[in-house]
Amino acid sequence: MGQVQLEAALPVGADPRRHARILARVHEAALAGRALPSHPRAVIGASWQRMRRLGLDPDRGAPVPMLAPGQLEARRRDSGLAAVLPALRGGLITLAEQAAHIMAVVDADGRVLWRDGSTAVRRRADGLGFVEGVDWHENAAGTNAIGTALVTRHPVQVYSAEHYVRNQHDWTCAAAPLHDPRDGRLLGVVDLSGPASTVHPTTLALVDAVAKLAEAQLRTTHLSELDRLRGLASPLLAKVKGRAVIADPHGWIAASAGLVPVGRIALPNDATAGRTWLPTYGNCLLEPVPGGWLVRLTETDDAPPTRVVLGLRSPRESMLTVAGAAGTWSHRLSPRHAEMLYVLALYREGRSASELSLDLFGDAGRTVTVRAEMSRMRRHFGGILLGRPYRFADDVEVVVERPTGGGDVLPHSVAPAVRA
Repeated sequence: MGQVQLEAALPVGADPRRHARILARVHEAALAGRALPSHPRAVIGASWQRMRRLGLDPDRGAPVPMLAPGQLEARRRDSGLAAVLPALRGGLITLAEQAAHIMAVVDADGRVLWRDGSTAVRRRADGLGFVEGVDWHENAAGTNAIGTALVTRHPVQVYSAEHYVRNQHDWTCAAAPLHDPRDGRLLGVVDLSGPASTVHPTTLALVDAVAKLAEAQLRTTHLSELDRLRGLASPLLAKVKGRAVIADPHGWIAASAGLVPVGRIALPNDATAGRTWLPTYGNCLLEPVPGGWLVRLTETDDAPPTRVVLGLRSPRESMLTVAGAAGTWSHRLSPRHAEMLYVLALYREGRSASELSLDLFGDAGRTVTVRAEMSRMRRHFGGILLGRPYRFADDVEVVVERPTGGGDVLPHSVAPAVRA
């Protein structure tokens, strides 16, 4: 996917106070619909456009009920972030306390799960309403590092009047997304926030580095779990007749018998025991084993899928649903894979690597990234996707589901030509 270029909110050499005054004039002009004295950064301008389309109140945001204590505890348990909380605190709390900041850990829906750091700044944040249990997604709190990082899936720093809601103009924040390395799912973000006077260009790089350390810890834990499953898998497979694999709940292969090994297969969401169709292997039987699934290939003829639904109803989670004689099967998609499948749904005749690169990045030269991602998808969805050119299989009906209320459902990085 390539290295994301970090962009600090404060230009190199800029005076923070003078820059804040410029941002305030730009913000007021944007809200009034006047000509802008200068243009905001691209990530900020795009977010402001989203806020205007939502009709968000720039003075109050969109107040959302707080989580009750029981709801907050349930979200903490289910977030997948509790395991890395010590690593996040270890990397950021000392700096937060010394630099008049607070650290917040937020789930994928924008709910603040944990908050720690400077006591004085926490009291100030209380007055802002930035407390545990609050919704700080863009849709509720406007442009801010947490909410905007959740939308863009990239590290973001926001300073002063770059915030859409006026009562946040006295703040600066830097946030980086946290992903589950097992399936690429967005878990949430980690954020450092403080008074605008504490803005520093290196804060974003620090938050991003700590987020990557936390993801590395999750990856190490997953590899240990997979090793334990391998210890169980070999004796189980020795008793199985025919072709089979043992995979963890996320589709990572621990062992195989009679098959060319692959790293991962796409399992249905909420997989259950019984007969199913898998893109990688065709008709299969799923049997639960401790820590995963035994996947047996059946000897019956494959029943290829007849219908594919690309679900873009939710901007926070895209879904691929496959239907055929063997039943219906769904799989969550990463934002990048949702983008690529959307383009292929538009161009049923297919797209070359250079054409897909231009569609996605506005640059026909990023073919290495395109080929790598398409290779991953074809390993997962081999019965659906074809190559040379990349396209959906001709005999598969492809349906794109959009929100019933309309609006822009395309992932943010799809090129303007494709959006049109």
